[in-house]
Amino acid sequence: MGTETTARPTAGRMRGHVARFVTDLTSGRAGHRLPLDYSVNSLRIVDAVIEGMRRQGPDPAGRVAEALFGLGGHLGEVMVRQAGAVWVDLDTGQCERSGQSVGVRMPDGRVWNPLGRVANRFAYGSQDSVRTFYLMLHGRHRPGEAGSDAA
Repeated sequence: MGTETTARPTAGRMRGHVARFVTDLTSGRAGHRLPLDYSVNSLRIVDAVIEGMRRQGPDPAGRVAEALFGLGGHLGEVMVRQAGAVWVDLDTGQCERSGQSVGVRMPDGRVWNPLGRVANRFAYGSQDSVRTFYLMLHGRHRPGEAGSDAA
């Protein structure tokens, strides 16, 4: 399930895009005051928000896709800040497989799709927890390394 639309930011613009999304959610401008702080624990909130969106049912206005993109960006930014990843533009083959144009590259060189992970969490439910995904993630910094996070 892709969450792409025509005006998605490139890898170089993802940090700013995510920062605006998170600021809107944490300030209450979006009608919510969610404590998204780019920590591993904030991924529990992402899971809870997605579960609430699932319970609301169909979204004829298409707002779910935008929210999922922002939440996927938050997951990606947690990976950047806590696990040493960097945002990357995906090549044509990766875009076709993932339905996304950006992903993150971990310190070990693996490329992951946080936007698609959040879309899957929405589509398939709690068995695709984004927090569990992060905690099981291969290629992140080990405890004690720069950029690591004690979950």
